[in-house]
Amino acid sequence: MKNLFSLLAVILITAVLFQYRSINPPKQSGKPLVVTTWDAFGYYMYLPAVFTYHDFKKLDWLTEIDKKYSVTGGDGWQAEKQENGNYVFKYLGGVAILEMPWFFIGDFVARNYGYPVDGFSPPYQYALGFGVLVYCLLAILLLRKILLRYFDDTTTAITLLLLCLASNFIQYAAVDNAQSHVYIFPLYVLVLFATIKWHERPKIGWAALIGYVIGLATISRPTEAIMVFIPIFWATQNKEAAKEKWAMVKAHRKQVFVAAFFGILGILPQLIYWKITSGSFIFDVGSKWVFLNPWFRVLFGFEKGWFIYTPVTLFLIAGMFFIRKFPFRKSVLWFCLLNIYIIIAWDDWRYGGSFSTRALMQSYPVFALPLGALVQKVKETKWKLVFYAVGIYLLGVNLFQTWQYDRTIIHYNDMNRAYYRAVYLNAHPTAEQMSLLDNNDRFKTEDLYRHFVLADVKDTTSIHFLANNQQVLLDTNLNLHGEEWLKIEALIKAPNSLWSSNLNADLINNDSTLHRHVRLFNAIAENDSLNRYAFYIDVPEAFRQSKLKVYLSSDWDFNGIMKGFRVQHLQMGD
Repeated sequence: MKNLFSLLAVILITAVLFQYRSINPPKQSGKPLVVTTWDAFGYYMYLPAVFTYHDFKKLDWLTEIDKKYSVTGGDGWQAEKQENGNYVFKYLGGVAILEMPWFFIGDFVARNYGYPVDGFSPPYQYALGFGVLVYCLLAILLLRKILLRYFDDTTTAITLLLLCLASNFIQYAAVDNAQSHVYIFPLYVLVLFATIKWHERPKIGWAALIGYVIGLATISRPTEAIMVFIPIFWATQNKEAAKEKWAMVKAHRKQVFVAAFFGILGILPQLIYWKITSGSFIFDVGSKWVFLNPWFRVLFGFEKGWFIYTPVTLFLIAGMFFIRKFPFRKSVLWFCLLNIYIIIAWDDWRYGGSFSTRALMQSYPVFALPLGALVQKVKETKWKLVFYAVGIYLLGVNLFQTWQYDRTIIHYNDMNRAYYRAVYLNAHPTAEQMSLLDNNDRFKTEDLYRHFVLADVKDTTSIHFLANNQQVLLDTNLNLHGEEWLKIEALIKAPNSLWSSNLNADLINNDSTLHRHVRLFNAIAENDSLNRYAFYIDVPEAFRQSKLKVYLSSDWDFNGIMKGFRVQHLQMGD
């Protein structure tokens, strides 16, 4: 069979996507599948508002739905009330247009099989969660076809596997797949394919498709408007090619106007919605950028850096040095560099709860082209076996880290260098390792230290206190000398009270306080179980004679028990 390896790669990718969708949330968690929460709810809410409740201005249905399904993640920040009394959605409606087929499938099942016809019951969630995988499969098949135009079968297979299985594509295509990224991914594939076809044989249909896709992408995420650079700079890799391209554009300039018309047509639904709800065709959704001071930690930071958590992306960048001869050279360079710059310049550089830099995932089809060029080049060198080995390693690491992320071992917002080092390829982190999520005091081994017990409580104690209060566990004076540490341990069970609760330790010396804490709600804690917590404090010289206060705190009313509590002083042995 022709091009068998790349076809097998597509089949493998599809199987992995369905597997990750099927196991999340984990069955043992007892949680139902709900994909329309937080940002995803903001994109989706157009559909139930228009088709289920016929109310997209006042949102009288939202309070009851949020109580039942907890979709907003807070106070309904996805919509903003205006002076005219109407609510305007913060998120644009392009994604909702793309979600529409799956919404109607879910609605049909709900109406005919006894489920609530409310836009959020299980049929809607499963239709969205699994339906978008159909888009993914079609997009990957079309991307394969594009890559095979420039590269051989093996190169295409390796490129697809690295792009889809060694990156955060899995997370946003299979798990958090009601957000915008996975819906825009196929649009990039479409605009690439339509651009290629138009340059081969200019036709109105391809021009119209290019324009409409760019318009639809723009009302999915406004920054995707830079997609326009793909057709503009295509086939301009050198002076001769550019001269021929612009002559062709001039000869078919009417089609440029057709593309522009369909681009406006793609944007039009959003403009109409804004006019109806806000009274204006243009509405400021409140996004901010800091173009003069971009956040390079988006790429390199241990919080969620693109190159740190998905290092295969370094291959995507390296490939740009090997695309000189290809017609997509300037399209890729202009688009990718500008795209990265816009992403790292957004004011909210963490992009909410996310794995790696999620805002770049949708444009991976464009990055696939330089990646393919790199793979093709390396295949011709003596380093190809090393490259394959590194690629397999990165693929395995990414599959495992995606699993870790979905169980919050890799945290969605609070990662740091020390904690990442502790949990790297670690399926079962200890309480001491988990403490590094909140503290930088990293203790390597206790064997070299002598242990002195400052407090050891083994009795079971009931703990109850009101929100924003404390329960003091220990209040004592310290008199330490030399390089010394403290270790605090506790066994705590607090059903429904772990969230926003901490085990704290303060070292107080006159007006100075050294604070350390660990969160009670973490990846290894279970709501109805007795959980162990432990953390270290590297005691600075200024606090060796101070007061030690250990206590529990919470933003909510706290009810639980403590079955064990110990504080040790660790002193370097002779």
